[in-house]
Amino acid sequence: MNATIEELARTPSPPAAEGVRHPFLMALGERVRTLRSRRGLTRKAVAQAAEVSERHLANLEYGTGNASILVLLQVAQALHCDLSELLGDVTTSSPEWLMIRELLEHRNEADLRRARQSLSELFHAPGDADRIRTTRIALIGLRGAGKSTLGQRLADELGYAFIELSREIEQFAGCSINEIHNLYGTNAYRRYERRALEEAIQIYPEVVIATPGGLVSDAANFNLLLQHCYTIWLQADPADHMGRVAAQGDMRPMAASAEAMEDLKRILVGRAPFYAKADLRIDTSAGDEETTYGELRKQVKKVVAHGG
Repeated sequence: MNATIEELARTPSPPAAEGVRHPFLMALGERVRTLRSRRGLTRKAVAQAAEVSERHLANLEYGTGNASILVLLQVAQALHCDLSELLGDVTTSSPEWLMIRELLEHRNEADLRRARQSLSELFHAPGDADRIRTTRIALIGLRGAGKSTLGQRLADELGYAFIELSREIEQFAGCSINEIHNLYGTNAYRRYERRALEEAIQIYPEVVIATPGGLVSDAANFNLLLQHCYTIWLQADPADHMGRVAAQGDMRPMAASAEAMEDLKRILVGRAPFYAKADLRIDTSAGDEETTYGELRKQVKKVVAHGG
């Protein structure tokens, strides 16, 4: 039920904190209180709708209670919001974000693609951007797809520069990719990846870029790639990915797994929807290297000749 201002003012005082409250739990509690106030609901009403005790809800609101996922889901339903809103999803951080999310919710992939392209055009300079984008060819896909081998051949034939982005990242960091992750963590790796990609885009108007397989996992970096480069997904069967990586004498990143093939399949399934955003896809399992390169060469020359 909706509450009056007087009822909201009479809510119980915060429970005594036990020890130091975790910042995440404090922020979570603040979001619950804010959402409850926005809906005009008393703590008692929310507790009843969520089927939890009022004391349990009070502990949650003041960051002293570590609720289970199911309890959080019940509280979210009682507050008529998504669980993501309680957890602090950035798209719930302002009224504009919420309204934009509402417009995009339940849209199909084609609609979402058009929306992304429209936003990209809105916030970036028009003009020769599309033409220049077609002279920066970025190859995406898992390790073992053939990005380095085919990319180098393509660059040589077009007379373009060739960049293997992983090597550029290592030069910026002064250590290997594995060492970046082990010593500094994923966030640091993404910063190096961003820096290497930005420099490649700024320096080379004509270039073929072989990208790391996980670049699509970072939305900001992938958006930058899509905006400035004509992207091609070099697609292959899991068995071919595994065989090619093994032939190179390197099982990274599956080396420590006893179920390497299953790990690879899960990675491919998780990334495939992002790889599919590419402008073009080439199946490198459909034929030998010469056949695959011939198809890649034909498609790219067509794109370069027509400026997209």
